[in-house]
Amino acid sequence: MTPTAMFASQERGLPLYRRGKVRDVYKPSEEHLLIVACDRISAFDHVLPTPVPSKGRILTQMSNFWFRKTEHLIANHIVDGDPGPQWYPELDWFYEELRGRTVLVRNATPLTIEAIVRGYLSGSGWKEYQNLGMVCGIRLPRGLQESARLPEAIFSPSTKAQSGHDENISFEQAASLVGGDIAEKVRETSLALYRFAAEHALERGIIIADTKFEFGLVHDGSAADGELILIDEVLTPDSSRFWPAESYEPGRPQASFDKQFVRDYLEAIRWNKEAPAPELPDDVVEKTREKYQEALRRLTT
Repeated sequence: MTPTAMFASQERGLPLYRRGKVRDVYKPSEEHLLIVACDRISAFDHVLPTPVPSKGRILTQMSNFWFRKTEHLIANHIVDGDPGPQWYPELDWFYEELRGRTVLVRNATPLTIEAIVRGYLSGSGWKEYQNLGMVCGIRLPRGLQESARLPEAIFSPSTKAQSGHDENISFEQAASLVGGDIAEKVRETSLALYRFAAEHALERGIIIADTKFEFGLVHDGSAADGELILIDEVLTPDSSRFWPAESYEPGRPQASFDKQFVRDYLEAIRWNKEAPAPELPDDVVEKTREKYQEALRRLTT
C-alpha cells in the first residue's frame, strides 16, 4: 500500500519560519532550526501540485547517512537526526507524522553561492560546453560527448537565486561574493566530499554525475565562531544526478535514480514551464518514489 503523502507540515505551537521548495523550516530558538522534509517535488523552478509519498523521509534518511559518513571531512549542522518531543516541549510542536522527516540543526548563515561539483558532463554543464567549450570558466578538452566522464571533477559554483534560475558563475565571481578564503575552502571541501561519495556510490552501482552542496557559517560566540559547516541536504536524488552504473554509456542521456525522470515527463507533455504546474499521473509518482527508494537502498545498505 502506498503511504500517505505530506505536502506541507502543520504549524502547531511554532510559527513557520520559512517554506522552501521541499522543506518547511521552524525556528524554536536562536541556536536551532527544525527542518521538515515534506513530499513536495519541484522541477524547472516550480513546486508541482502532486507530492511523492515517502520522498521527504527518503531524503532525510539519505542526508543523515551522508552527514554521518562525511564528518571526517567537514562538520555539519545536524544536532539530532530524528528529534522527538523531548526537544522544546513547551512549544507543543511535535506530532507523529514528523518522525523520520525532521531534523534539529544548528542555525547557520547560508553562503550566497551553491557549490556544484561535476564529475560527468550533463545538464547545464553539457549545454555550456557545447556553446563555449568550457563550464563556469573552466576550459575542457575538445570532443567530449554528452555524459562523458571528465578527466577530473570540477568545482562549478552558481548563484543562489531567491526566484527564477540559479546561474553558473566562475570561481572568481564566487570569491567576490563570499571572500577568497571561504571560496577556496568551499572548493577544496566540495571536491573532497564528491570524491569520497563518488567512490562509495560506485562500489554500490551508482554513478554520481554531479551534485550540489550548501555551506553556512555558524555565529554562536564560541571559539569556533565563523566556522564553515555543511548544511541543508547532501547527496540526495534532489540535489544530485544518480545514474545506474550498469547501464552507463557516454554519448547520450542516462537512466537515473533522481528527479530527471519527472523532468523528462514534463518535457514530453510540452509544459511551458509557467504556472500553474501540471499534476503528475499516478504512474510517474510511483516510479519516482521507486527510484528514490532504490537509490537509498543501494547507497545506505
